[in-house]
Amino acid sequence: MRHRRSASAAVARRAEWKDGAVVSSPPGVRADLEQVFRTAYPRVVAVAARVLGSRDEAEDVAQEVFLTFGRSTVPAGEALGWLSVAAAHTALNHLRTGRRRASREEAASRTAASREKVAGEVVSPDVADAVVTREERRRVREALARLPRRQAVALVLRHSGLSYAEVAAVLDLSPGSVGTTVRRAESALRKELNRHASSE
Repeated sequence: MRHRRSASAAVARRAEWKDGAVVSSPPGVRADLEQVFRTAYPRVVAVAARVLGSRDEAEDVAQEVFLTFGRSTVPAGEALGWLSVAAAHTALNHLRTGRRRASREEAASRTAASREKVAGEVVSPDVADAVVTREERRRVREALARLPRRQAVALVLRHSGLSYAEVAAVLDLSPGSVGTTVRRAESALRKELNRHASSE
């Protein structure tokens, strides 16, 4: 919620308001930004969180996406689709550039686990299950980051709740080809997961 307020505050600082409506905006900032922000924010965060697995990181992505949208000339009727695709692309970029950080976090986690073993502490099954689940999600995210961009975005949007028609519209695909694109993306994701599992 902290990020939503700060993004909303950043939007508010850039415009003059009267009775809840924008009466003037600084040059280059859309007059409809606050309205679009209020409407589309939950979906943008949901799409980014689907990729990143972290609400905090997803809110950072949402803020970045809305600031870019605020300077764009995207028609208001296309805003939700544009923002969804931008959220998927931006989150994938964060995922790809965040690999080094993930490696450091994984190393720190292994060090902590080694210390627990040395100290004779027993990890409860619930904690072990959580670690396994987290590790599986990390592998899926890394595999997703290696997919061709269009496939990855189609997969993320479809699994974020967009209909086939919505995915088709925002990715400029024919509605009939969305299912094929998503199935190919799922197949490519499974191959990536299997390929990397066999190399570990």
